[in-house]
Amino acid sequence: MLSRRALLTGSLALILTPATVTMAQTQAEWSQNYEAVSRTRVQRTSTPMLSAESLAATEQMIEYYRNIAARGGWQPVQGVQGLRVGSKSPAVVALRQRLIITGDLDPAAGESPIFDSYVEAGVRRFQARHGISSTGTMTATTVTAMNVPVDIRIRQLEINVARLRSLVAGGMPNRYVVANIPAALVETVEGGMVHTRHAAGVGKIDRQSPLLNSKVVEVNFNPFWTVPASIIKKDLIPKMQKEPNYLTDNKIRIFNGNQELSPSQVNWFSDEATRYRFRQDPGGELNSMGFVRINIPNQHGVYMHDTPSKGIFGDDFRFVSSGCIRVQNVRDYIEFLLKDTPGWSREQIDAAFKSGERIDARLSQPVPIHWIYMTAWATPDGLVQFRDDIYNKDGLGSSIPVASRTPTEPDEEMFLQN
Repeated sequence: MLSRRALLTGSLALILTPATVTMAQTQAEWSQNYEAVSRTRVQRTSTPMLSAESLAATEQMIEYYRNIAARGGWQPVQGVQGLRVGSKSPAVVALRQRLIITGDLDPAAGESPIFDSYVEAGVRRFQARHGISSTGTMTATTVTAMNVPVDIRIRQLEINVARLRSLVAGGMPNRYVVANIPAALVETVEGGMVHTRHAAGVGKIDRQSPLLNSKVVEVNFNPFWTVPASIIKKDLIPKMQKEPNYLTDNKIRIFNGNQELSPSQVNWFSDEATRYRFRQDPGGELNSMGFVRINIPNQHGVYMHDTPSKGIFGDDFRFVSSGCIRVQNVRDYIEFLLKDTPGWSREQIDAAFKSGERIDARLSQPVPIHWIYMTAWATPDGLVQFRDDIYNKDGLGSSIPVASRTPTEPDEEMFLQN
């Protein structure tokens, strides 16, 4: 079983109490053990999500959580929403106990009703483990995650151990990419270590990103974008009914075979448009794929790409696409993919971005890629992660409420961002 010390290892920065906190609160804070709070920090592990090491750690974590259940689990926290550093409430005492039970706060932090920097560090750690922005403030999303019962968390771990066993059964290659859809996260892996991590935008609940195993074979710089038939019908036609200049403003052209049509030639109040091909010109500021597309042969017709809507990567809720996956810091990702392809240094990649020209780079060694669905996993440092079962694949129904999170940008401004 994992040791208590292993479960409390981490690197969350300590945030000092603001000057507005009273002297009594400050003294109460200083009277606690700062060595204890330093052990509640979260490190960025180099262990891949998809690995034999992660599997072993997740199996151990099941036993750890079963022991928590045997000791009575945890009680729901109440009256804590909106609490932050400087708050004082009897509810903070129960919050401390909730954080202590799962190793997010050291017992040495005590039972004070003051929401001090120890509690904030514990909340940050909890948030980081659940894919929530680590603000240290008790948001509604944080409360929802804290109040999932221990038996449900155990079941999540058991379900995901089975998934991990299946995925790593044949061993992992030296270089590969994994995209974990519930975590909206992409990892590049080499030599058993995480090389880069990227926030991702993945499929909406009603336009889900599929599970797949394939290989990255090609990178397209400054690509055209051909609008999928589903988007033409669901999104583009209604958009044109409201905004007749939308296609022109976004440099999207209409083709009937090889013949280009004017938007005025199409009856937008019928299904006529579904018979045509729509293609968006290259250009990172407007093109829905940004500056680059990453090709992955698969039966679903999905791929990975850049996006002009970089703001989504700062959101907790990144289920915003029509099935494809958008990748943050895509140049770092491209550099990893093209590492073994002659003629594609970082300088040459940057030059291709700047050129605005359509350029294709075929990988000399295709890189294996896995789009997976894991809502719980652990790493050897004792850190366990949980995510919302956004597509309801865990089979636990409404036992884990999907938090009410929305992207910062209106959906109608993003419908072409596949």
